[in-house]
Amino acid sequence: MAAFSDPVFWMLALFIIPLVIRVPIAMALGLAAALVVWRCDLGIEMLSYNFYAGIAKFPLLAIPFFILAGYIMERAGIASRIVTLMERMTGSMTGGLAVATVAVATFWGAVSGSGPATVAALGLILIPGMTKAGYDRDFSAATVSVTSGLAIVIPPSIAFIVYGGIADVSVPALFAAGFIPGVVVALFIMGAVLIISYKRGYHSAAANEQGTLFQAFKDAFWGVMTPVVILGGIYGGIFTPTEAAAVAVFYGLFVGVFIYKTIRSISDLFEILTESVKATAVVMIVVTCAGLYSWVASTIGLIERESAAILSLSDNPIVVLLIINILLLFAGMLLDAISIYYVFLPFMLPLITHFGWDPIWFGVMMTINLAVGQVTPPVAVNLYVGANISGITMEKISKAAMPLIGAALLALATITLFPSLSTWLPGRLGLN
Repeated sequence: MAAFSDPVFWMLALFIIPLVIRVPIAMALGLAAALVVWRCDLGIEMLSYNFYAGIAKFPLLAIPFFILAGYIMERAGIASRIVTLMERMTGSMTGGLAVATVAVATFWGAVSGSGPATVAALGLILIPGMTKAGYDRDFSAATVSVTSGLAIVIPPSIAFIVYGGIADVSVPALFAAGFIPGVVVALFIMGAVLIISYKRGYHSAAANEQGTLFQAFKDAFWGVMTPVVILGGIYGGIFTPTEAAAVAVFYGLFVGVFIYKTIRSISDLFEILTESVKATAVVMIVVTCAGLYSWVASTIGLIERESAAILSLSDNPIVVLLIINILLLFAGMLLDAISIYYVFLPFMLPLITHFGWDPIWFGVMMTINLAVGQVTPPVAVNLYVGANISGITMEKISKAAMPLIGAALLALATITLFPSLSTWLPGRLGLN
């Protein structure tokens, strides 16, 4: 058959088959690329150069720094203080603690940059707190897990750093563009948890018995200032996103060592560095292997064929957008965001040019779509972490998450239909 002599066929087959048998995504991408290069005699000696070139990019240096900053701020105790502040702000209103949970998880996205890390950092505090206040455990775990998916949308975002590198788009502009849409998604999810709370009669008085709002704000002040320092420095032109990541590390150390005094010893620092190195290694091996796959796909013409295939279905931009969103949503259910950027974004870039779409708006839309996909079963890493922390089954947390996922999809549709939600702030800041 002609298909067996087509490198595009082998590129897809050698990627999909390992995934089906549960080979790690990075290995599936790297193995497929290496075998096609060898089989088609594309220059096996180029693999090492492309592997190195995939990570030897200055903007990507921000990734390990932001990961390290997230672990430092988690250990510093910033999360627990912000949780207390949000609890005081919502008072004893119906669904108040659920709304506070959404707000905290959204805020923490500006610190962590990772959905699973946000679930891990906040879940141990918020899920028992909500359960004690009378909320069902599955609803509590779903609220934390789904909202934590916003961590890749709210700036600073590792996902935006990767997108900016592939699409050659300004990372500060993407950070600014993600702020309002991230808040929009959070508001839609807040609406969903409020409706559920009113139906079930959830109240939060038990979580708000002690302390005043001023005391809580005073205690959480240094944590609240974290995104102000990071984003204010970027938008004020004081430092680049990569430099901001390094500043975030030192700011977190300053707060943890001298202000809250929760990082007390060298062994604490060693544990933080160990966890950060492991998390960074996972991300960067995916970046290198996915970048290699993207280069080979471009060389053999796979990207052009995929773009042409979508355009052959329709030349109507609304229809093509719908197809892209459905494709990304299903991809997000199965793959991690970084892999999806490298595998899917190259063939979408010609479509962005063809239809004259704003690449910044497209990047925000794509990132939110992936955020929703990654809290949607069957894979849904965030839900697995939430289920593990709360001690409930994946089936229970998935059922509880569906109304919140539906709210996030409505927010995605709103952001897709109104590009100005993404482009207004970068324009005002002169970042377009």
